[in-house]
Amino acid sequence: MATLITKLHEFIREADLTPEEWMAAIEFLTATGKTCTDKRQEFILLSDTLGASMQVASGNLPATAATEATVQGPYYWAGAPDKALGSNIAEGVAGEPAYYAGQVTDTEGKPLAGALLDVWSGDGEGVYDMQVEGQTEMLARARFRTDAEGRYAFWSIRPSFYPIPMDGPVGKMIEGMGKHPNRPGHIHFMLSMPGYAGVTTHLFVANSPYLDSDVVFGVRDSLVV
Repeated sequence: MATLITKLHEFIREADLTPEEWMAAIEFLTATGKTCTDKRQEFILLSDTLGASMQVASGNLPATAATEATVQGPYYWAGAPDKALGSNIAEGVAGEPAYYAGQVTDTEGKPLAGALLDVWSGDGEGVYDMQVEGQTEMLARARFRTDAEGRYAFWSIRPSFYPIPMDGPVGKMIEGMGKHPNRPGHIHFMLSMPGYAGVTTHLFVANSPYLDSDVVFGVRDSLVV
């Protein structure tokens, strides 16, 4: 708190903040809170678009980690169904079918059996299940456990680029800054295993638009496949 207060006061002095600007900031944060629902986290979106989420993600991964972290994003939905390896998690979801397979190891290359992968993405048009009015069933989401050799495999869709929600206060901020609202195509992975540091990351689609200008600053070259 001492650091936060010190930096906040520095900002107020440096920006020569007026009472009108202070009130505009209060109203902006109030509107951000009012926009949040059980399926929409506007404050995470705000954190993402200010680069704060990426700073936290990159600053808290152990230096020895092999896979780079990136943002969780506002569309994580806890409680995805457990699926068998090889399952199709995108049945009934629009998009080009895509096969995902890989191996989870420790930083010395030892396969990790039983590691948990929580996976989610939007559909082939970049729309997440949480954004669809009345949609109560999870789509393009699942949890997998790696096999004895640390391997995982499943079917989903090839992710598409998409704009962040622009109908709320964060959208107005992005417009006011003159920035585009788009994220390149990606799928989310949240990996965990007892005794190991977890990692939340993406796989980005090579040649997707906006790889060089992700609105939430999440792209890392090592994650483009």
